[in-house]
Amino acid sequence: MAAATATPPAPTPPTPRATTVRRRARPRPSFGRVVAWAVMGAILLVTLLPFYWILRTALSSNTGIAADPTSPLPADPTGGGFARALGLQSTKEAIAQGGAGGGLDFWRYLLNSVIVSTMITTCQILFSAMAAYAFARLRWRGRDTFFALFLAGLMVPAIFTLLPNFVLIKRLGLIDSLLGIALPTMFMTPFAVFFLRQFFMNVPREVEEAALLDGAGKTGIFFRVLLPMASTPVITLAVLTYITSWNDYFWPLMVSYSDGSRVLTVALAIFRAQTPQTGVDWSGLMAATLIAALPMLTLFAFFARRIVSSISFTGIK
Repeated sequence: MAAATATPPAPTPPTPRATTVRRRARPRPSFGRVVAWAVMGAILLVTLLPFYWILRTALSSNTGIAADPTSPLPADPTGGGFARALGLQSTKEAIAQGGAGGGLDFWRYLLNSVIVSTMITTCQILFSAMAAYAFARLRWRGRDTFFALFLAGLMVPAIFTLLPNFVLIKRLGLIDSLLGIALPTMFMTPFAVFFLRQFFMNVPREVEEAALLDGAGKTGIFFRVLLPMASTPVITLAVLTYITSWNDYFWPLMVSYSDGSRVLTVALAIFRAQTPQTGVDWSGLMAATLIAALPMLTLFAFFARRIVSSISFTGIK
């Protein structure tokens, strides 16, 4: 007698009512969410509009800008502004396109900005981290009082320190040098020390005690244990410090007088001052501004997630 094989029952198709219930289960956007997205879209539009207008002006010719200044698209599109900003045009071509013809040694100014920003960021992060470790983990008499006095430096406007710093740099013989530009902010700042101290205070004492049992000293604990653990806030502070030093204008303007020490922000102002008879070279100026801002925009976009995650000072979990 042959064994009977049982066939599995065929799956029943979903009824229209079940499909309707499943479709209704999807959350509908509420009025508050729609308003929130609309507000965020408006803020994003207002934020990005200046960058778009800079790009539109850089891709336009000076003649087209004068003829149609309100056009949302590039007027008489051309890449001459970028060529003048990068020094790729001759004097005759620059004057013919509405430029001053004076030229802009863009790559030298870019290198000066990179050197100054790198020196400030590297030294400031190192010394600020050491000071923050001393304020957070070491016990010594008057620590909290001294930290309060040090933190009071946040209330001193930066413009009050310009003249004393200028006198100091002049007496050191560092006027018109890259080191003279970087020196006033190259060691530490109250904000950087406070920022890193908050993280070091959240590190459990057990981590430091375990390193002491393994034979590590205070210096070894700082460089081999705590500093690697603080990689996220250190990177965040480094990006913020680099952007701040890159955008600094007034102090480099005071102490740099030649192309050998002139940074990019000061060079843009000089490029703006080279006004031809036909008017300001808006196309070349906006092209140079866009090129100068592009490295910082790229740097911030690359480290944006780390910056946001470290602001909360999560410490060790």
